[in-house]
Amino acid sequence: MSNSGWSRREMLGRVSNGFGMLALQRLMAGETHFAPRAKQVIFCYMSGGVSHIDSFDPKPRLAKEAGQPMPVPLDRTMFNQNGNIMPSPWEFTRYGGSGMPVSSIFPYMGGIVDEICLIRSMTVKFMEHAQANNYYHSGNPLTGFPSLGAWVNYGLGRMTENLPSFVVLGSGEIPLGGINVYGSGFLPPVHQGSFLYPNRKEALQDITPKEEDGMQRRKLRLIAETDREFLARAAGAEAVETAIRNYETAYRMQAAVPELTDLRGETEATKKLYGLDSPTEGKAAYALQCLLARRLVERGVRFVELTVVPPKGWGGGNSWDQHSKLKEGHEANAFHVDQPIAGLVKDLKARGMLKDTLVIWSGEFGRTPFVQAKDGRDHNPSGFSLWLAGGGVKGGFTYGSTDEYGYRAIENVLTIHDLHATILHLLGLDHERLTFRYGGRDFRLTDVHGQVIRPILA
Repeated sequence: MSNSGWSRREMLGRVSNGFGMLALQRLMAGETHFAPRAKQVIFCYMSGGVSHIDSFDPKPRLAKEAGQPMPVPLDRTMFNQNGNIMPSPWEFTRYGGSGMPVSSIFPYMGGIVDEICLIRSMTVKFMEHAQANNYYHSGNPLTGFPSLGAWVNYGLGRMTENLPSFVVLGSGEIPLGGINVYGSGFLPPVHQGSFLYPNRKEALQDITPKEEDGMQRRKLRLIAETDREFLARAAGAEAVETAIRNYETAYRMQAAVPELTDLRGETEATKKLYGLDSPTEGKAAYALQCLLARRLVERGVRFVELTVVPPKGWGGGNSWDQHSKLKEGHEANAFHVDQPIAGLVKDLKARGMLKDTLVIWSGEFGRTPFVQAKDGRDHNPSGFSLWLAGGGVKGGFTYGSTDEYGYRAIENVLTIHDLHATILHLLGLDHERLTFRYGGRDFRLTDVHGQVIRPILA
């Protein structure tokens, strides 16, 4: 070391760089702990909190006791303006061979009930949007922890060199809690979500090359050589490794992204299936997200998350958050997403992709069975619904339940840690073994909690 001119720290950094790369190569090889049931995930996140008792969990008792006080003790709510019992404004219809009841605001989703596994007993610990969004995505209410998509990317590695493994389809709306809900936290930054904006002129800013290819390649080669020279002398410079890889990915994305967003190869029937022909701007925009989600998984992207396209007059990153005007708000939101999501599931099945793709539909919590203000519902973290489809779960199956008012989960009560453990299990990953050492301890997505929800597995 004395002859090399390196300090002891630099020497250790140089000779240990390979250890980190060996671990990274193993992870990037896509090794799983056991045979996976799914390979990829599409997450349709309904930011703001969909009312479960107005969508997938009908409660006839609400109509019978409309206007009466709740007969059970009430927990504190977000605004603590708790009124009397409010029935659902919508009728429910039983669909499919399973006879699963679905609200009239989701007629298209009613047509896919035999593909979905409905969970009616999810709970979260937080009633505030930012905390609940962080908790749903990372298992922790605080910002700075890796998102579910980042953990999946870290655990399974890449299936494509031309696109990021974790893609967020942006609408201009970010869930309350901020962009870090898609972040990599303490995981290497290569695993964070990368945004594509389907409805912009360029889905990714500056994706169109500004110079001829030869010049660009020479610049990239020079930058890579300079970075590697620095990397050889730096100890644990994961950010430099990530930068080198991102330069190369960005270069390949210049061809991959325009090809991805070019829909000329899609039939008119497929476009209509998703609702791309809708005259409603928000619905057409969400339909495009759903179609691109299918195209992304076709091209090997591991994890795709969609964002809400708010109706005009609603927004702020929490479109489903109807503290007032529940009927108007939920109907407008449902109109945007119902046909596109149902079209996505049908299209995946028709192409033989649903068995390998796990589709998730959920918001961060549910809503109260009692009224807030004149015609809204407050946040309810004590029991709500979500559904999964494909990727190794039972179709036409309902698991768990809330009480007669839809207020609290009472049967097969689940937590977000249970859901995360199950998603990882379906992807072939043991949630207790998928860890990352940071700050002197081994972290995992499920912390020290979580059980795989085995009854829902096909």
